[in-house]
Amino acid sequence: MNIDRTDRRILEVLQKNGSISNLELAEKVGLSPSPCSRRVKQLEDSGVISRTVTLLDPEKLGLKLTVMIQVSMDRHTPDRFENLEDTLGGYPEVISCSMITGQAADYLIVVMVTDMDAYQAFLLGKLTRISGVTGVHSSFVLRKIIDRTEIPLNHL
Repeated sequence: MNIDRTDRRILEVLQKNGSISNLELAEKVGLSPSPCSRRVKQLEDSGVISRTVTLLDPEKLGLKLTVMIQVSMDRHTPDRFENLEDTLGGYPEVISCSMITGQAADYLIVVMVTDMDAYQAFLLGKLTRISGVTGVHSSFVLRKIIDRTEIPLNHL
């Protein structure tokens, strides 16, 4: 899909507030409501807009500990990777999972839990019990400096 300046502006506004009304969005990007709605629909249909979500404040919900965990696997086989990825996908504590390179680890996962006891239960009761996991290295987030949900669009 060819993204023009108006589409880019629509995306910028929606990334900041996905619940904005079509009327407000149209005003912000300088369109009338009908063409604005059509453009948003095209962006959704093309997959550029993959979904709309509501962001919650973890601390206000009692999730005070964020942990970045590097996970090492015993074998680099598709079945080992698939098993780990499928298993982690079923754990609500896991908010992000990426296969990585350039480290001793194979995966970087991000976990949110209430406290250290909950992390210990996750680590010992779930993560280290997954077949193929041979090592974990945990780093605890002390303070988030940048915590964006918006992706950069300045290259468009």
